[in-house]
Amino acid sequence: MIRKWTTATVLFLTVLATAQAQHKKRVAVMDFDYATVRSSVSSLFGTDKDIGKGINDLLVDQLVNDGVFSVIERKQLDKIIKEQNFSNSDRADASTAAKIARILGVDGMIIGSITQFGRDDKSTGVAGGALGNVTGRFGIGGVKKTEANAVVQITARLIDTSTAEILASYTAKGASKRKGASLIGSGGSTYGPEAGAGIDMKSSNFGNTIIGEATTNCVAELAKGLEGKSANLPTAVVEIDGLIADAEPDGTVIINVGSKNGVKTGQTLNVKTKGKEIRDPSNGKVLRSLDSKIGTITITEVEGDSSTGRFSGSGKPKTGDIVTSKN
Repeated sequence: MIRKWTTATVLFLTVLATAQAQHKKRVAVMDFDYATVRSSVSSLFGTDKDIGKGINDLLVDQLVNDGVFSVIERKQLDKIIKEQNFSNSDRADASTAAKIARILGVDGMIIGSITQFGRDDKSTGVAGGALGNVTGRFGIGGVKKTEANAVVQITARLIDTSTAEILASYTAKGASKRKGASLIGSGGSTYGPEAGAGIDMKSSNFGNTIIGEATTNCVAELAKGLEGKSANLPTAVVEIDGLIADAEPDGTVIINVGSKNGVKTGQTLNVKTKGKEIRDPSNGKVLRSLDSKIGTITITEVEGDSSTGRFSGSGKPKTGDIVTSKN
């Protein structure tokens, strides 16, 4: 049967999709702390690998694909971390996460720790550097012959951007269905010391390993758990009132309010030219201002005390014009 859509039905679905998109909570994901399992990671791969960054990449992809959250791009997060000179030791710190979140203008920040990464018997059976010293390849030498499953456990927390309060916490655990003497025995890619500190956990080579299978299962469960707690993020509406600090001929506008005032990337604000003020004759108090709307600004970049956007409208913005979230 061929279903025929009426114009009204298509319009309704479009409006519904737009409304759902607008109600998505915007979050950023910090690299996960892995201090608890660092020795296991070094034993498994023959050198230290930043699996906290790899878990971040996997979780962001999962959250984006599921569509419950709107996730900030990693390059924006990395830029702020670099500018603020945050270190790896700050990864699981709630106050640090809240500060970064306010600068980014997101609704919440996801931080967390990897608490288990290895064999289900909690013994890697690999000497440090064994894989690199022997072959630098998966599944050859340096491992105990006892077969075991791989297990990965991660705890993540949703952080309130204004108070640094932990709004929700979720612990996920993933295990591999397969067993093997080597947890990295079937990926076929080099992850020994010669590969440096990096590891592409999004690659099929890693995903096909036993530890990769456990990681994938854990991250999928973690994403579902966090998405189930999305309602814990506050939905307070922040009113924005500021002024245009600079207006360029190409439509680029800089305003004097930023993330500290609640401005967010992608937000649309009204631009008004200040009009006649109506005052109370008894005390001179301004009762209302007859301002004229000349267009809107779509925010493209947010800093703490200022924001940049693109102007659209019939008027011409100038320094001193009003920028507001009010109609």
